[in-house]
Amino acid sequence: MSDLPRKAVTRTAKLAALPLGFAGRATWGLGKRIGGRSAELVAREVQQRTADQLFKTLGELKGGAMKLGQALSVFESALPEEVAGPYRAALTKLQEAAPPLPAHTVHGVLAERIGEDWREYFLEFEDKPSAAASIGQVHRGVWHDGREVAVKVQYPGAGEALLSDLTQLSRFARLLGPLIPGMDIKPLIKEMRDRVSEELDYELEAQAQRVHATEFADDPDVVIPGVVHQSDQVLVTEWMDGIPLADIIADGTAEQRDRAGQLLARFLFSGPARTGLLHADPHPGNFRLLPEEEGASAGAWRLGVLDFGTVDRLPGGLPGTIGESLRMTLEGNAAAVYGLLREEGFVKESIELEPDEVLDYLLPIIEPAQVEEFTFSRGWLRDQAARIADPRSPAHQLGRQLNLPPSYLLIHRVTLSTIGVLCQLGAAVRLRDELEAWLPGFVAETEEPEPVAEGGV
Repeated sequence: MSDLPRKAVTRTAKLAALPLGFAGRATWGLGKRIGGRSAELVAREVQQRTADQLFKTLGELKGGAMKLGQALSVFESALPEEVAGPYRAALTKLQEAAPPLPAHTVHGVLAERIGEDWREYFLEFEDKPSAAASIGQVHRGVWHDGREVAVKVQYPGAGEALLSDLTQLSRFARLLGPLIPGMDIKPLIKEMRDRVSEELDYELEAQAQRVHATEFADDPDVVIPGVVHQSDQVLVTEWMDGIPLADIIADGTAEQRDRAGQLLARFLFSGPARTGLLHADPHPGNFRLLPEEEGASAGAWRLGVLDFGTVDRLPGGLPGTIGESLRMTLEGNAAAVYGLLREEGFVKESIELEPDEVLDYLLPIIEPAQVEEFTFSRGWLRDQAARIADPRSPAHQLGRQLNLPPSYLLIHRVTLSTIGVLCQLGAAVRLRDELEAWLPGFVAETEEPEPVAEGGV
């Protein structure tokens, strides 16, 4: 592949072929069954072929196609196991790799954006990319001052491709729906489209990363690479080694899984409280598990965080409404929870619901916050997805009447995505500890005692 395939007609044709391919394989599968093969074997083969085509198309096109694939990959835990197997390997590949751009294209971008003398900025520059993402790829190098760096180069035509992909994907979002039970993919695609300009702006990304790197500079648990240089379509940051979270998911030890899960939950809730920003792209490709520092206690792995291209700006941290409603749900205060959800627009004025039924809907979802330590698992997430996706269930019928206010959309997606990763890890996490430490409203404010009058007893 000599360049990012960016002609609208080419990209549209490739994406439009996906649903046609799904239908064709179903017909092929029927033919195999008529020929005498078992339904189970044929179904598995059809699923594997579908997964292979999905990965090949989304990965090659990069742009919005690959971004959607990465977003979906963190939800594979919600799939029934007989379906998840074939898709898991294909979708998780999108978290770490994609077909790379050739060196001459990368050199052209660097010459245009840094200058014809761009090589003078580097003591070393590796032409082979170390990672490829939805709108750019990363090359390892050594900066002129001797620091090892990651050089993120944006694909030529990435903006046009991103918008084209997401427009086309939204047209057959319903066909992708069955991949993730209980999830409406169309709003996810719309929200991605709304944030295209931010995703493409490396200056905004550099600002967000600098804020995080400064705040977490001396943190014993979370490591953020510093920004070295930024120009249009090129971002140079400090290099970060470590074990990709995708590798921990695949074959990490129990200790690594639990530590990664705990730190992931900690970063989710502490980040907004400490920086006023929410890292909004929590797929495993953006995290590393780093060995403990010299002299630290055994097992003190740290979490490395990458890619600040998508953030939610929350100057006051996460909304207090989230913590308050979560606390009141755990307390079983149905009327108070319902009143707060109504006030914030989660229940529209035209809708009337039974507060106790709303409480029954919420309690299973927040089970991880009810106990001191909760072990996230694919089975637990599948149960939640099935409960909400089944049209016959009260949970499904009630959920259809709830509303998600726009200001909560990205927070909701990030939280669900993080839970998806925790379930992939199978991590035992003390979630309640993180909520108590970082989530506004989760711990009830204690009334200040009235001062004793002078001379009183």
